[in-house]
Amino acid sequence: MSHNALTALAKSLPASVPFVGPETQERALGRAFSARLGANESQFGPSPRAIEAMAQAAQEVWQYGDPENHDLKQALAAHHNIDPGHITLGEGIDGLLLTLTRLTVASGDAILTSDGAYPTFNYHAAGNGGTLHMVPYLDDHEDPRGLAEQARRLGAKLVYFANPDNPMGSWHSADAVQELIDNLPKSSLLVLDEAYIELAPNGTAPDLRPETDNVIRLRTFSKAYGMAGARVGYAIGPKSLISAFDKLRNHFGLSRISQAGALAALKDQAYVDGIKQKVAKSRETLAQIAQDNGLIALPSATNFVTIDCGRDGDFARAVLEQMIARAVFIRMPFVAPMNRCIRISCGDEAAMDLVAKALPEALKAARSA
Repeated sequence: MSHNALTALAKSLPASVPFVGPETQERALGRAFSARLGANESQFGPSPRAIEAMAQAAQEVWQYGDPENHDLKQALAAHHNIDPGHITLGEGIDGLLLTLTRLTVASGDAILTSDGAYPTFNYHAAGNGGTLHMVPYLDDHEDPRGLAEQARRLGAKLVYFANPDNPMGSWHSADAVQELIDNLPKSSLLVLDEAYIELAPNGTAPDLRPETDNVIRLRTFSKAYGMAGARVGYAIGPKSLISAFDKLRNHFGLSRISQAGALAALKDQAYVDGIKQKVAKSRETLAQIAQDNGLIALPSATNFVTIDCGRDGDFARAVLEQMIARAVFIRMPFVAPMNRCIRISCGDEAAMDLVAKALPEALKAARSA
């Protein structure tokens, strides 16, 4: 029986989460994973300067964090050469999506995304009463022209588009993204998720034009900066929308430790450059492992590689389950035809060695099932 304090909307929603965490799977397995390569975390970790700053801040953790996130916001503004009034911070991109959908989505609003794209956006949009509409992927890429066409047809309130994309690792050029922006109706807000942008080739991100009324860009310290557990994300957008976040956001959501760590990480761009090199090397290793096993690794602009298993979703699921049985945590796309693939995060040499050992065994077991 539903609790009588719940709203009608809450009663109608499933009690589910967008992703089952590796810890949940470890508890079910009764053992820890040997390689944690399913959540696109950076196994390479954060800058030593960030670790030092967080350790120092831990001594002051009896204090709340600055509710205005002032120092970090100012540093981000300087980093991007924009006015700090165009920036707001939140508990990762997921936290920002929650606040954004609370601010913008009313019951029955048409919300547009790609079928198989990052499901946490769907989770929050539906959780605020939006009606989700999907545009199919096109050749393992999100389809910006299809999104623009559907946005005009539906009068979509929000249009979600990730560049680079999760779960496929694909990306579009800055010109293609700008074309999407130009072709959207002015009444549609583009939610441009750029979680992996630091790892993408030059020319992937269009110029920052934060005054553009119908675009909000989301970025994070979880990927290239290696701070997924700190939960620090930020949004760049027009001041009228950014200031509205103060109406609903959790003002004390970012701890002193998280703010200090992100500030130090941002200042250590040399470390980020090194991470880009390590990720690129790991992508090459994963592509070689795929090739050695008769599989095809899709091109990636992220810190993971999506590998085409060559059959259907049932076979890819069997491969994934066999990898998990061998204590290697990975994930896979959940919508056809992308679900013919598995997805493996980048990692160090030891992790890649575990993948190289487990994958042929997993494939053999899946093929004989």
